[in-house]
Amino acid sequence: MIVRLFEKLPVEAKNVLLQIESGVAFAHKKDGSIYRNREEKLPVRSPDYYREYTVPTPEITTRGSRRLVIGNAGEIYYTDDHYLTFQKIIEEYD
Repeated sequence: MIVRLFEKLPVEAKNVLLQIESGVAFAHKKDGSIYRNREEKLPVRSPDYYREYTVPTPEITTRGSRRLVIGNAGEIYYTDDHYLTFQKIIEEYD
């Protein structure tokens, strides 16, 4: 079963997901890099399991604090406070 909670995402995060699907280049060099989950706020997986992507924040010129973190199985997490808390956007169950 897959639960989809896209309505919780800001429009900028939805746009990043579209970018990921289409394979276009990202604005930040860290986009697509490994998210190590050091604080174990997400389920513990292998060190290279998660990838992170910047979600732009309107009127901010820096990278900001919003991210999407995507697991190898397709699960998607969103954080707007630089990894302090996460919302599950897509969760896969066996």
